[in-house]
Amino acid sequence: MYISLTGSTDNKDVYIKRSYRKDNGKTATQIYRKLGKLNDLLDQFSGDYDAMMAWARAEAEKDTIEYNAKTSSVTVSLSKCAYIPKNEERCLQVGYLFLQKLCTDLKIGSISRKISTRHKYTYDFNAILTDQIFSRILAPSSRLGSYAYCQTLLEPPRYDLQNVYRALSVMAEESGFIQEELYRNSNFVHPRNRKILYYDCTNYYFEIERDDDFRKYGKSKENRPNPIVTMGLFMDADGIPLAFDVFPGNQNEQTTLKPLETKVIRDFACSEFIFCSDAGLGSRSNRRFNSFGKRSYVITQSLKKMRAEDRQAALNPRNFHRPGSDKLINISTLDEADPDIYETVFYKEVPVVNGSMDETVIVTYSPKYKAYQKKIRGQQVARAVKMLEQPGRKRRGKNQNDPARFIRSTAITEEGEVAGRKIYDLDLERISEEEKYDGFYAVITNLDGDASEILKINRQRWEIEENFRIMKTDFEARPVYVRREDRIRAHFLICYISLLVYRLLEKKTGNKYTCSEILGTLRSMQVTRLSKESGYIPSYKRTNLTDELHKAFGFRTDYEFISRSAMRSIIKSTKTEEVKK
Repeated sequence: MYISLTGSTDNKDVYIKRSYRKDNGKTATQIYRKLGKLNDLLDQFSGDYDAMMAWARAEAEKDTIEYNAKTSSVTVSLSKCAYIPKNEERCLQVGYLFLQKLCTDLKIGSISRKISTRHKYTYDFNAILTDQIFSRILAPSSRLGSYAYCQTLLEPPRYDLQNVYRALSVMAEESGFIQEELYRNSNFVHPRNRKILYYDCTNYYFEIERDDDFRKYGKSKENRPNPIVTMGLFMDADGIPLAFDVFPGNQNEQTTLKPLETKVIRDFACSEFIFCSDAGLGSRSNRRFNSFGKRSYVITQSLKKMRAEDRQAALNPRNFHRPGSDKLINISTLDEADPDIYETVFYKEVPVVNGSMDETVIVTYSPKYKAYQKKIRGQQVARAVKMLEQPGRKRRGKNQNDPARFIRSTAITEEGEVAGRKIYDLDLERISEEEKYDGFYAVITNLDGDASEILKINRQRWEIEENFRIMKTDFEARPVYVRREDRIRAHFLICYISLLVYRLLEKKTGNKYTCSEILGTLRSMQVTRLSKESGYIPSYKRTNLTDELHKAFGFRTDYEFISRSAMRSIIKSTKTEEVKK
């Protein structure tokens, strides 16, 4: 098929036409599809005729592939006596083609070419990096396992395993540059929402017995006694990762913010945004850092750690508001059995002064949240009672959710004894103290504006937690199987890019499917090669999601039969950058 422009000079139409042969043997052409008026299309491409024609030819190529796949009839000869070739992969993965298209649109090939000018290597760095991304999303494992998995792709590796390890060192050295370039290029795939930037930290453990200069013993979020490293991650307002860095496991999380945020401001041209994080990263120093220029902050505030007079004002039941109303409410008088009251979140604003910083604490109260906290604590108290019934010395509570925190020990000295012994009972004072905070939640901010909008900003923090969950659970970023610091950093760079690609894939499919649905579908998408001379047949279930993927990316792998030439065209299309309007 080809592009044809017909009509008068000022009123031309753009068509996709198809050549065919008549029954009498003569050739003819017919209109296959009308793309539109030339002048209207030029307006869409800002008057750029070459860009418009490049887009039109790409559309014609897509129509050619689809037409050939629909109309071609296939005859395949198979023998009942012939064996299949030994050691030949027959079941091949095609789900990676959607990821490959996104990597192409992110211009990872162009990034790799720029990196190659600064390093002396002979292997295909781009192929290694993209293959590592595919395997991290589709079949996460060690480098050896990833290399073995890539042998099942339609395009198996043409590099050696040793090249993978060498490339990891290059990835680590160029990590900052890669992140910067990916951020710029991702704007062409999905415009980035930089109005709000979310930041959080997590850690990853190593199955080793001794720490070193980078992998350090620290406070593990999973309570594991292993050396760890800490990852700091920035996310934009749409839940798409923006930048990351990795720090020694014993480094205080609060000190990880400034270096990475400074890089984002300097290299990503992000200087005006609202910074949002949890209380663990909301030190006064970090809040002050985000008070300069056109930056502001919304940070979770621990009521227990507020100054006594501020905490008293925050917990005072008076002067609360219902959303959308200016009427003052005393929450102690609420009928929490009323379903409408039970589902409502009330709030009030408490001005606080910390030195030269004028801030506002927005306190919320939710009867529903209160009931939830009461239920959880009731279960913890019940477990504490069971622990008291067991003989022997009782352990101390490890954290704020440990039932053992409700067990109180009292030392008594009997007459004639030098050393005292301890008795254990339920700490009713501790339980009563925690009950004071049931239903309450707070954020601190330097913003002036609608409190409900500020609270809405904070509620979206769950997405950065989900990003960490995806990396840890679905991409199996831990435990880490490499030892050298540079290769550890490269491992997390691969996980970060994989998360970026996955999030963009979610946007492509309209955010209509869960992570397990998307990954499960991609991982199941395989084709069976009948022979090297014929072609492929799909070996997966066609669903609404597979249709959505094919529609979003402009190619199909779900025809009953796909010839070798058609598959080569599909692969080529996933490596061709789209012409943007």
